[in-house]
Parts: sequence; C-alpha cells; structure tokens
Amino acid sequence: MSTKVLIPEVAVAQFAIGDVVRHRIFDFRGVVFDIDPVFSNSEEWYESIPEPVRPSKDQPFYHLFAENADSSYIAYVSQQNLLADSEHGPLTHPGIKAVFEGWTGTRYEMKRLMRQ
Repeated sequence: MSTKVLIPEVAVAQFAIGDVVRHRIFDFRGVVFDIDPVFSNSEEWYESIPEPVRPSKDQPFYHLFAENADSSYIAYVSQQNLLADSEHGPLTHPGIKAVFEGWTGTRYEMKRLMRQ
C-alpha cells in the first residue's frame, strides 16, 4: 500500500548544499549534496525506520556525504533530525572532492561545473 505525500506549496529548507550538519539522534555528521522538498525514497526504506523516531514525509529530506568514527557513507535524513555543525570543521568523506571545491571555513563550496 502506497501513501501519497502532498507537496507543500512552499517547502522551506533550513540547510543548503554545502552545509555541514549533524544528526540530532545518531552520532554522525555530513555535508549536504542534494535536497528533496519532501520525502522521495522508497516506502520500504521509510518503513524500516522504527516508528517512534520515524519522521514526517512532508518536510525537506537531505542527501548527505556522512561519516562517523567508523566509516563514510551516504545518508538520507529528514530536516527535523539535523542540526547545523560547521563549528566542528570539515569532513573527510571521499565523495566530497567529486562535488565540492573545498572548505571555506564554515561550509563547502560547490564546484563550478556542478552549478550549471
């Protein structure tokens, strides 16, 4: 059974591509490389999130180059579960160099080729 998500007239993203964030509950940080105005992943993925912490679908979701103390990976996280975290400096995720030119001291600057 599929649940249809109504797209809001205006989706306001709190974070932008290149921003460094951390997860509100789980111990990882990441850099935003794409934004969905509302949930846009599979229903199976959504249902795999434990119900007590399952976020609403009608908010921005962020694709992150994420890392924790053990590994680097891609994460898909709801806006309600992210906090700004540039004060802890840059990340070391290997995917960052493919999309971003470098660290400005507060965020990552997207490569010019990617902005077109």
